Amino acid sequence: MNQVAIHRLLAGKSLAKPSKKDLPALFEKRLAANLTLIQDLYYSLYPGQDAAFEELPGMLGKLFRDRSEDLRLQDLERLNEGAWYQSEKWVGMQLYTDRFSGDIRGLIDKLPYFEKLGVNFLHVMPLTRQPKGENDGGYAVSSHTEIDPRFGTEADFLEFTGACRDKGVCLMLDFVVNHTSDQYPWAQKAREGDAEYAGYYYMFPDRTLPDLYEETLPEIFPETSPGNFTFIPETGQWVMTVFNQYQWDLNYTNPRVFLAMLKNMVVLANKGVDVLRFDALAFLWKKLGTNSQNLPEAHQLIALFRLCLQVVAPGVAILAEAIVAPREIVRYFGEGRLAGNECEAAYNATYMACLWNSIATKKTNLLYRSLADIASIPESCSWINYIRCHDDIGLGFDDRQIEALGWNPAAHRRFLLDYYCQRLEWSPSRGVLFMYNPVTGDGRITGSTASLLGLEEALDSGNAADVETAFDKIVMMYGVILASAGIPLIYAGDEIGMLNDYSYLREKDKENDSRWVNRPIHDWEAVAALDDPNRLPSRIFSRLQSLIRLRRKLPSLGGGKSVLHHPGNEHLYVFERKAEKGSLLVVANFDENPQVLNATWVRNLGYLKGSAYTNLVDGTSHSVQSALLEIRPYGLLWLKTVEGAGAK
Repeated sequence: MNQVAIHRLLAGKSLAKPSKKDLPALFEKRLAANLTLIQDLYYSLYPGQDAAFEELPGMLGKLFRDRSEDLRLQDLERLNEGAWYQSEKWVGMQLYTDRFSGDIRGLIDKLPYFEKLGVNFLHVMPLTRQPKGENDGGYAVSSHTEIDPRFGTEADFLEFTGACRDKGVCLMLDFVVNHTSDQYPWAQKAREGDAEYAGYYYMFPDRTLPDLYEETLPEIFPETSPGNFTFIPETGQWVMTVFNQYQWDLNYTNPRVFLAMLKNMVVLANKGVDVLRFDALAFLWKKLGTNSQNLPEAHQLIALFRLCLQVVAPGVAILAEAIVAPREIVRYFGEGRLAGNECEAAYNATYMACLWNSIATKKTNLLYRSLADIASIPESCSWINYIRCHDDIGLGFDDRQIEALGWNPAAHRRFLLDYYCQRLEWSPSRGVLFMYNPVTGDGRITGSTASLLGLEEALDSGNAADVETAFDKIVMMYGVILASAGIPLIYAGDEIGMLNDYSYLREKDKENDSRWVNRPIHDWEAVAALDDPNRLPSRIFSRLQSLIRLRRKLPSLGGGKSVLHHPGNEHLYVFERKAEKGSLLVVANFDENPQVLNATWVRNLGYLKGSAYTNLVDGTSHSVQSALLEIRPYGLLWLKTVEGAGAK
């Protein structure tokens, strides 16, 4: 039983019909229920640091009083529902405000567009103050709580969050928890010689300790920001900058940093944010002699944030942005006594990478092996499933799984880079290489979904058959994640098949960052022409729209469990979403040739009665031929259980 379950138990009947008068008492119950665990975690990280801990209960009380009544009542409704983020009704979209709608007021105007598609979970990229020019796509923040004037005002943002609540839209915002920009007020004070704020960062008077750190720290951006420390001329010191030279890593060994960031986090939540995306959380704790990723102290720190947030705003969830090794990802849901007490959700980065691997190899064996190797997650937690995002595609597979297939891990990753980054003449993909390290051979992939799946190449060549193949791949990939356990997240532009945007090469502050190739200005001309059913953007939009509507009608797509099936065909990916009232069988063909399934096997599972069946993906009817179901090239099959079917 995690802490949320304990809160529900303590609240009892108060959750069924929450009222204003219950709010303070329920806050006190949550505080009492969590305080012992909060204390244990705090002192495991900060032994002897009593002064900061003594401030914590009072801070939580003030932050609770500052939370609006509407949000506090919403908290109780979600607490009563339990694991509210696991519902099949949620379908997400990730976007940059300026690239999508110009500003926050534009986002308000675009709410009907999201509603038309069926999107009701928005990940809006960083909106708080950030430096002009280079800012890591918004992830170098100069404030964690103040809205950047380029996007609008505080009033605009509050109007937006209110409009989202009115329409039942869940809002996820980034909480850049690992670092600040070098223009952050704390960094500026540290640069001016303020010792208190210098202690908010990892600052050193010479290279002695930085050189020791460098022995085990990997380089995140070797091309543009080699090394992990930057010299500060004003103070003659070296500051830790794991990501970019203008992003200073916060020193969480200082309890004052934890308190300040906890306040920032809850202030942001109190503006109406429903999910906080903890950016780069794997890097939170630094320790000499390690790679300073995924350390036990980082997990304790995240749980400490979570347990404090639960006390103030139990209806707000935390998402782990941990693009790490497959076995490490699941640890961000919590282990042992912290199981289900760390993050409620996490990006399923392994799933994403394995789907792209299956496109390139036309085989699903690595996908199956990787999924089987990942431990099950707590029942109260959820994945975020995605095909593309604002970032690159990392090839973070487990080498053991690659070797088990008889492949050389380094050679296989090189093949994937070649396939997607225009280094194989026969590949239809138009990806771009990102942060290639010639010493290690490591690299990542950028590009839009459509361009990576061959649509750009097909349109340029004028090959109608290849255009249809790319369309089928897009539908198949999104159809898979729309049916998978977790919240599906569409990257803005994918719903209309937007291609790579190469304009970044003409912009000085972007030209060295190929991730901008998949951050295009949204094509509103294509959206304006969606009523023309013959245009390709309209066809993609319409198909995704219908799949989203279908998802909402299938209770089996709620919750967090999938059952994998091995059909004996290395080109097929088959899984089942089970429910008491109608389960769903999903079959995806990753090959360019038709593939078949044994009809008796499908019938025994309960998805076939007689010889006729209907594919829910497009509503087409089919019949069994020679005791086989045929799945066309890059085809997707959704089958619902049939009454009276099943093994006799």
